[in-house]
Amino acid sequence: MDKGFFTKNRKQLEERLNNDSILLLFAGTAPYKSADELYQFIPNRNFYYLTGINQSKIILLVSKIDGKISEKLFIERPDPIMEKWVGATITSEEAIELSGIDNIEYLDNFEGAIGSILSRNRIEKIYLDLERQEINTSMTEAQNFAKIINEKYPYIQIKNIYYDIAELRMIKSDEEIELIKKAIEVTNEGIMNMLDNIKPGMMEYEIEAYFDFTLKKNGITNRAFETIAARGKNATILHYSQNNCKAEDGDLILFDLGAQYRYYNADISRTFPINGKFTERQKQIYNIVLKAQKAVEEAARPGLPYKELNEIAKKVLAEGCKELGLINEDKEISKYYFHGVSHYLGADTHDVGIYNIDLKPGMVITNEPGLYIEEEEIGIRIEDDLLITENGCENLSKNIIKTVEEIEATMNK
Repeated sequence: MDKGFFTKNRKQLEERLNNDSILLLFAGTAPYKSADELYQFIPNRNFYYLTGINQSKIILLVSKIDGKISEKLFIERPDPIMEKWVGATITSEEAIELSGIDNIEYLDNFEGAIGSILSRNRIEKIYLDLERQEINTSMTEAQNFAKIINEKYPYIQIKNIYYDIAELRMIKSDEEIELIKKAIEVTNEGIMNMLDNIKPGMMEYEIEAYFDFTLKKNGITNRAFETIAARGKNATILHYSQNNCKAEDGDLILFDLGAQYRYYNADISRTFPINGKFTERQKQIYNIVLKAQKAVEEAARPGLPYKELNEIAKKVLAEGCKELGLINEDKEISKYYFHGVSHYLGADTHDVGIYNIDLKPGMVITNEPGLYIEEEEIGIRIEDDLLITENGCENLSKNIIKTVEEIEATMNK
């Protein structure tokens, strides 16, 4: 995506800022792993959404004073010695080209610049991305900065801009949709590579390796998330990812996986028979899940309350389980289906967004019902990625094989 995409995103957000305020967003830094080794750096997605820059330690400053918007980036000052060890940091010219922001300063000027703005202007509000998933997670750079402002400038209001950015990110642009489609395309290629090589007796991680190879072959270095390759009973554990068991003849294997293409993700689940042939019992349960998935896809359209999708899935799954004698009442379905049917998808696999709303055109969501019958060592999930359109939805992953007949025909060529 070119800088016009990121410039447009900033403009939309800047329209929401109050006058006499500033916005600060931090790219983030890679945490230490051990000794002198760092974890891989991943840019804060809200920062990336507004700048297009994927390097650490960079800060975006937007001020809105007397109705005038000013944008500035703070980047690391070049260090010729460190460049010999880890490579060059982003230059001013590169930052301008990527972001469309032409006012660049070095990070060692940041504190002075903030102090100057706050002392020379009547700043009433500072906007920060204060996302927090759990109370006990580590403090982020933005949260630490908010603490400093509260202590040193108690008269300035701190405002969490996270939900405003999330609301913008829920509606995908054409450029974003194309990146998701590409991620799905590569994911499909990886799935087919696994099916070309799968056979009884293989370890889960051996099968998974064919998917990883496909990603690397396509120049993709990151998966959307840790791949789930779960045979038999392992597939009844929702987030199983050890992938270290042997897949035996007669097992089903559940894959939940996705490629990440230019920071946009695919999220696909498929369940296959290791030997290429479903048993009758496996087929019965599989087709219940498939029926629920089709019902959700048919219902997904603008104006439908998001949470209604899960109720649709639960109803179909419950009816199927009652017919098989697994349950007697609808409420018992929670024994075999215990997660939601959908989440947002985009720059994060579980993308930011608000769920207590109606579906809108431009949203990309997953559709992933499942049944997990531990006592029979059968876990089945089928997941596609849906784009909500003006009149319904488009299944972006419709080309990935899914029916019993397609799967068996493909695996037994």
